[in-house]
Amino acid sequence: MATFVDRAVLHVAAGDGGNGCASVRREKFKPLGGPDGADGGDGGDVVLVVRAHVASLLDYHYHPHQKATSGKQGSGSLRTGAKGQDVEVPVPNGTVVYDTDGNQLADLVGEGATFVVAKGGKGGLGNASLASAKRKAPGFALLGEPGEKKDVVLELKTVADVALVGFPSAGKSSLIAALSAARPKIADYPFTTLVPNLGVVESAGTTFTVADVPGLIPGAHQGKGLGLEFLRHVERCAVLVHVLDCATLEPGRDPITDLDVLEQELSLYKDDVARLTERPRLVVLNKVDVPEGRELAELVRPELEARGLQVFEVSAVSREGLPALTYALAGVVQADREARPLEQATRIVLRPKAVDDLGFTVEPDGDGFVVRGSKPERWITQTDFANEEAIGFLADRLAKLGVEKALAAAGATPGAEVTIGDVSFDWQPTELEQFSSGMRGQDARLEDRSRIGAEERRLQKDLRRAERMGLDREALQAELEKVAPRRDADE
Repeated sequence: MATFVDRAVLHVAAGDGGNGCASVRREKFKPLGGPDGADGGDGGDVVLVVRAHVASLLDYHYHPHQKATSGKQGSGSLRTGAKGQDVEVPVPNGTVVYDTDGNQLADLVGEGATFVVAKGGKGGLGNASLASAKRKAPGFALLGEPGEKKDVVLELKTVADVALVGFPSAGKSSLIAALSAARPKIADYPFTTLVPNLGVVESAGTTFTVADVPGLIPGAHQGKGLGLEFLRHVERCAVLVHVLDCATLEPGRDPITDLDVLEQELSLYKDDVARLTERPRLVVLNKVDVPEGRELAELVRPELEARGLQVFEVSAVSREGLPALTYALAGVVQADREARPLEQATRIVLRPKAVDDLGFTVEPDGDGFVVRGSKPERWITQTDFANEEAIGFLADRLAKLGVEKALAAAGATPGAEVTIGDVSFDWQPTELEQFSSGMRGQDARLEDRSRIGAEERRLQKDLRRAERMGLDREALQAELEKVAPRRDADE
């Protein structure tokens, strides 16, 4: 059973941010010491890190779930909540990260390369952080944001200088065993090599790596045989070596035909991206230790050289021709390194927003409207809807962002149902100045409710006084009956 896995689906979940704290400083002789509620701690991240000791993605085939811890809640006396613990996910060199739609997110190359695959949620602000000149003592705090949860696909593309390509049983495994200290499994049946094997070779003062990858057959670019499992691992190689079997007994097989098939498959595989046919290529006529193989190699060599290919007659068994081959490979690899002196760096794919992007959209949805955007949806998750001041603060933020103007422009009328995230409410437009008036960030709706309550209490007091003094109470009772429906309607 093979213990090499070069593709895995990872289910990652970052930690949630801790809630902020709403607290007021209370000390002797300082009864109104001001807000001292601290922020919550940020949630932990899930981070992919390239480690040299990791050779495959096997661990994540059996353990695909990776989760970071959440941040702690803030406390009074300005004590910030603890940050959640990050989770480090070690991956092999050459790991490419995709989302579930196939979009590339990162290409990790080099020891220590990192990529934050899931960002932890930000901790909620405490009321000390929310205090301002107009809101000196907020009676609320923000909730922590939830951490990112997503599925990503990890694919390993072998990082090697030289790739040995050829039909099954062409002698690639034997050749890499003769060139390096690698000891791959060798047998005389097709697809003996099920996983890429890497070997390190030193020649002419140059050290380079050679990859022996699974055999290639017609239709490999469409996934036949080991197909794409093979071709993925040759994308990064600087030079391709066609290993041609000169001693095969299969009917219809000869070195020229095999080479044409290999070239065809390379040209059809991601030609607009990988462009494998543009790489330097060498031809190895293998198994010349067999008399029939040597005769066939001498027969086809002139035709191959006529195509402009550098040809080497070798034998992995007798080691004939190997010094010349390694010397030539060292020269090609060194030339490629000089052409690209900078090491291929980790590539993180960034997708910036358009300059006219408001950060949200307003779309009709039946009789109502749906507001979509990272900021409004994040603010919804941060709001404690059991606290009236927090609701007023949310309305203030949405108005400043321009959500109210966008709703009006989209045709929304007062009382229309508006949905943001998983919260729906009846829209009551309010001018921006009304949101910031009054104490502690209360909005106009709360102020109206306070005025109605004060008026009702005054009328009830006058009614009790008139009853004690024996005065006419009908006029006061009529006014009180008018106030009660206004209070109920506002609630």
